[in-house]
Amino acid sequence: MTRTVLDYHELSKHRLERYAPGPGYLDWATQPDPFRTYAGCERVELPLVADDLAARFNDVRVGRLPPPGPLDADAIAALLELALGLSAWKSHRGASWALRCNPSSGNLHPTEGYVVCGTLPGLDAGVYHYVSRDHVLERRARLAQAPHFAAGVIVGLSSIYWREAWKYGARAFRYCAHDCGHAIAAVAYAAAALGWRTRYLAEPGDADVARLLGLDRDRDFGDAEREAPDCLLWVGTGGTPTVESLAKAVAGATWSGAANGLSPGHDEWREIDRVHAATVRPRMPLASRFAPRGATPIARTPALDLPAATIIRRRRSAVDFDGVTTLDAEAFYAILEPLVPRAGVPPWDAWPHAPRVHLALFVHRVVGLAPGLYVLVRSPEAAERLRRATRPDWLWRKCGPAALDLFLLVEHDLRDAARTISCHQDIAADACFALGMLADFAPVEREAWRYRELYWECGAVGQVLYLEAEAAGIRATGIGCFFDDAMHRLLGLPPGGADPRPWQSLYHFTAGGAVDDRRLATLPPYSFAPRSRVAPPSR
Repeated sequence: MTRTVLDYHELSKHRLERYAPGPGYLDWATQPDPFRTYAGCERVELPLVADDLAARFNDVRVGRLPPPGPLDADAIAALLELALGLSAWKSHRGASWALRCNPSSGNLHPTEGYVVCGTLPGLDAGVYHYVSRDHVLERRARLAQAPHFAAGVIVGLSSIYWREAWKYGARAFRYCAHDCGHAIAAVAYAAAALGWRTRYLAEPGDADVARLLGLDRDRDFGDAEREAPDCLLWVGTGGTPTVESLAKAVAGATWSGAANGLSPGHDEWREIDRVHAATVRPRMPLASRFAPRGATPIARTPALDLPAATIIRRRRSAVDFDGVTTLDAEAFYAILEPLVPRAGVPPWDAWPHAPRVHLALFVHRVVGLAPGLYVLVRSPEAAERLRRATRPDWLWRKCGPAALDLFLLVEHDLRDAARTISCHQDIAADACFALGMLADFAPVEREAWRYRELYWECGAVGQVLYLEAEAAGIRATGIGCFFDDAMHRLLGLPPGGADPRPWQSLYHFTAGGAVDDRRLATLPPYSFAPRSRVAPPSR
């Protein structure tokens, strides 16, 4: 299985001499519907109550959470609105498209969200699918057991690979995993604004996730595109449920609903089918969670002090940068600090593993910091391994605050290099800084399914960068198109195809002064009036 994953990783790399296998053109006749629905389900309309939340982003980002509110339909509505809901509509020349709080490669949104809950005020026990377009829950299953979860609910995530493959071909599997990571972090931030904690459940395997969410029910999908199970998140204040309790919850459940088809036709991407089969996650034994050690509290605050709901919903992916905006070094450090896991601080309180992803930074326009190539090591244990793996002539000079393991490798104007490596895109050179996320590939050499988790971690890192950039008064965007091995050669890492591959760059990112497209009109996310509450408001 590991060989299949490594072969896929090499095949799906963009290279200076050629791009990864893709469709070659966009077949607009088969463009996937960005919204999955299940016909025949009971629909539960949710109120729009996120603006009622008092939590400030500057508090949430350092783990100062409000007292947890009651677990009711209002709270679930606010959680989904900020985690997976719409943030705006864009319109141009009669065409319109939705933006969401959880970002997505190409705004294609392969990630689907589910809620599994016991009986709550205003919401019956069930398995529910969330339709972000309408801000409603579709009740996929009535639970005969009416499970009692101790002060929490399950949020389940799945991926529809075709949504990304339609545009990106073989590389789409990577992008779906990025998006899942973004969604995990988006749920963690939204939950924190409600005073709740989020836990990634590391015990359930893919089969357990599929069974709980109804993704293994062939009759409910027919010819419609299938959803690949990703993960389960426990959101609330109580202890986490076991796999056995989850299986018991859906035993004897009454299911309803038929999935809509997203496209009238499909291209086959067998590379994705193979890597999906090779990365199926087995059920895992219970294990201790990673506990951050010795990380100092986040000391720096961003420029903007706004409600968490405001920062979350104003997040956008920049499409262009002005090449002029600068960022103060202290503001730069404030963006980087939350990337280092700390106990009780979202989104890393949701993640069970020690950091496996570290950043190689192209600093262009940070006042007080020399332009050049830097490395941010997110766990001290990785510094020496990275040093040994990269070029021997790098400086590795410690800089910045003591709380950050930030090292200068070389002083140099690297705007042209950043642009070239990022598929010749100006956004990597015109920003204040750009970066590549270096993942420790050793876990993949041992267990092939860890490949997905590495991308999930990259997506979570990206979500932190998105929100921190917004709070700093600039804007960010993820870059999925980059020349993998060109980045590795720059750093002095082993070339493509080497075995083993100790480090691989899995996701690129950039942040700076955004240039908005004034041709586009921005419309509210939900045109209907706020619905009346079904329960007392959560605070």
